[in-house]
Amino acid sequence: MKANPAHQLVLLDIADVDRRIVQSEYTRTHPVHGDRINELAAQRQGQLRELTALAGTRDDVAAELARLESDAALAAQRRDRDAERLAATQNPKDAVALEQEIASLGRRISDLEDAELDIMGRLEEAESAVSAQQALIDETMAEGSRLTTESKAQIAAAVAQGEQLARDRAALIDSVSPSLLAEYERRSGRTAGAALLRRGTCEGCRMVLSGTDLNTIRQAADDDVVSCPECGCILVRTEESGLRSAPVED
Repeated sequence: MKANPAHQLVLLDIADVDRRIVQSEYTRTHPVHGDRINELAAQRQGQLRELTALAGTRDDVAAELARLESDAALAAQRRDRDAERLAATQNPKDAVALEQEIASLGRRISDLEDAELDIMGRLEEAESAVSAQQALIDETMAEGSRLTTESKAQIAAAVAQGEQLARDRAALIDSVSPSLLAEYERRSGRTAGAALLRRGTCEGCRMVLSGTDLNTIRQAADDDVVSCPECGCILVRTEESGLRSAPVED
């Protein structure tokens, strides 16, 4: 295949733009914080489940405390009524019975108050556990929000870069013959498409060409489209290619 050497040089710019387009698309679809964001989302779900369990424990303890407080209040009301009845009774037998019941209610109230103190301690611990778990969730959400904001900015930048690169590519392909562009695009599906031959090395696959291959390329006309024998990309020849020296024997 023949192609204007100047057009072949433009292929290097097109190949560079295509490489950057691929990088930009990868950045768009794989934001740098994507894995961490997904990890945080899963972590938050687990933390929310733990919070629900801790809140349930706290509510159970609070309900138990409320029951004890209600029982203590009822016992106190009954004790107060018995005290009023004792003050008003004239019957010694009734008085003895009321005194015994007042004493029993006193012990009951004391036991309930002791139990309340124990439950209040447990409630404080349960509330602390809920608060600590909520703090963990808030921390997870804050990091997730920050990373999401950064990722959205990266994606937006990648989209903008991709659009600019597409415009750059459109401008470049106008400088290349349709047949050469078609050949480049055919090869770019499996190789770099086009690469510079620099000092006997293909910059597409980084392979050093043998002396025989270099001699073959050296003998080609300037407008011949030559290929890398290793990766198959179009080799673009310049003063940097190292072809001016005498033929090299293997």
